[in-house]
Amino acid sequence: MRSILVHADSDAASEGRLQVALDCARRFEGHVSLLIATPLREFVSFDPFGGTYFAAEALAKAQADDLALESRLADRLAKEDVPWDIEMADGEIVSALSGAATLADLAIVSLPKAKGDFRSGPPMLAGDLALTASIPVLALPQDSKALDFDKPALIAWNGSPEAAHAVRAAVPFLKGRPVVIVTIGGDEGDFAAEEAARYLSRHGIHAELRAIERGVETPEERIEKEAGALGAGLIVMGAFGRSRLRETIFGGATQYLVTGGRYPLLLAH
Repeated sequence: MRSILVHADSDAASEGRLQVALDCARRFEGHVSLLIATPLREFVSFDPFGGTYFAAEALAKAQADDLALESRLADRLAKEDVPWDIEMADGEIVSALSGAATLADLAIVSLPKAKGDFRSGPPMLAGDLALTASIPVLALPQDSKALDFDKPALIAWNGSPEAAHAVRAAVPFLKGRPVVIVTIGGDEGDFAAEEAARYLSRHGIHAELRAIERGVETPEERIEKEAGALGAGLIVMGAFGRSRLRETIFGGATQYLVTGGRYPLLLAH
């Protein structure tokens, strides 16, 4: 986790993302890269007759705002003891972050404010980025000010390759804290939870296995409930173990948790 990529903008959650990135950089002796993206297509409109209009003045203002943001962030980071840089990109947020993630170890973004409230950014930013980037994504609730490395971590295990990828990626975040591997309703997939526990034990992480009956609740509701009972500071899970389209239509754990915004998520696909 030496190269840490952070989505930077002017929203209220941006400072929390930056602070978590700085904490991670200090813990892992890493470098923080902030990415400011200007989505150009937001400034293009079409009329019913096929005409295209480019809002040049609005774009110029957005670019000026981004330059002002870059200056503020540079002043802010100059006071820190962590190496850093700031990148600018013209393009849609997910694709810009995904491109910048090519030579990064971790991406940090925010979750939406609440279910159904998507004004702060793309509602599936964390999930979409986990699908398109080749690195793990740390998705933070809007009110995050820090990441508690001592609170228990819950691993939502369904035996999928995606869950295995997430566990491998999460190892640096799991050391030195209680870890519980949770399976819901006997959902083991291709790999048993015991295999995940053996893998972690080789890294000095001794996880508790916990099999939970689903009952009348969905698996994602049970995961959230267990996280609350555990006092979890992090949920580790594979992103989109089934198709993105199927989760969008029918729902699923990734869809539910990345639009819920209650717990920090470490996602990998």
